[in-house]
Amino acid sequence: MVCDRYIYLEYLEHGYTQKNVREHCFPQEGEIPMTCLSVNINKIATLRNARGKNTPNLLQFTRRLLELGIASITVHPRPDQRHITRQDVYHIAALLARQTTKNIEFNIEGYPSADFLALVNEIKPTQCTLVPDPPEALTSNAGWKLFGEEQFLNSIRALIPAQTRISLFMDPFDYRGEEKCLAALLASAKIDRVELYTEAYADGFGGPEQAALLQVYRQFAEACVQAGLKINAGHDLTSENLPALLDALPCLAEVSIGHALLSDALYWGIEETIRRYTKCLQ
Repeated sequence: MVCDRYIYLEYLEHGYTQKNVREHCFPQEGEIPMTCLSVNINKIATLRNARGKNTPNLLQFTRRLLELGIASITVHPRPDQRHITRQDVYHIAALLARQTTKNIEFNIEGYPSADFLALVNEIKPTQCTLVPDPPEALTSNAGWKLFGEEQFLNSIRALIPAQTRISLFMDPFDYRGEEKCLAALLASAKIDRVELYTEAYADGFGGPEQAALLQVYRQFAEACVQAGLKINAGHDLTSENLPALLDALPCLAEVSIGHALLSDALYWGIEETIRRYTKCLQ
C-alpha cells in the first residue's frame, strides 16, 4: 500500500535524501512519482520571431519533445507577443489534444489580465501559472505579494476554468516567518500549487550560502504541503543545480525549465539534453 507522498516531511527531519524518501514512501518501483519536467518553449518562438518566418518550426519542435518523453509543455504568452503568440497557444493546444498515447499537460503562464484570462478560459489548459509580471518585464523576476490582497486572492478560483489547476509564482524570501499564514490563505482560496521562484537558489548554487538558501525554500514548501498544496519550481534551473534542489525538496511535483535547457541543446543536441535532465529527475 502506498503511503502518503507528503510523509517526506518526517524523513527530511532525519536528513534523508530525495532517493531515500522516494524509496521509503514508494517501495514498489511502479509507485515512485517522478517530478514532472515541463519544458518552456518560449525561446524557440523567440528564435523564430527573429526572422519573421517559421524557422525553427515551433510545432515540429514540440512534437520532438513529446517523442522524447516530455509530458508537459509550458508557454508564457506576453502582451507584446515577443515570443509565444496567441495563435501559437491555439496551435499547441490542438497538437497536445491530439496525443492519444498519454495525457500531455499544458501549462500556460501569465499575468491575469482580461485578455490572458479570456485565453485561458478558451483553451482550458491543465495548469495556469499566474505571475505578477508587468507587461514590460523581460522575464518573471518576482513573486506575488499577497498579504493585504485577500480580495484578489479569493477571486482567482472563479476566474479560471474549474478543470484547470491554479499555480501561483511565489518567492519564499518574501514570507520568511509567515509561511504558515500564507499557506493557510492559499488553501482557503482553493489554490492548487505554488511555483517556487528559484533565482536566489540558482545564484547562490555552489557557494557558501547554498544550504541556508535551500532551508528557506524547504520551510516554505513544508508549510504549503501541510496546508494541502503541491509544489512546482522554476527560474534559472539547470542540469547542474537541479539535483541539489530535488534532494532538499523531494516532493517537487514539477519543474519548469526553458532557457537553460534550450541553451544546453545548442551544445548537446535536444535528445541528449532531455536525457540528462530526465536523469536528474529519476
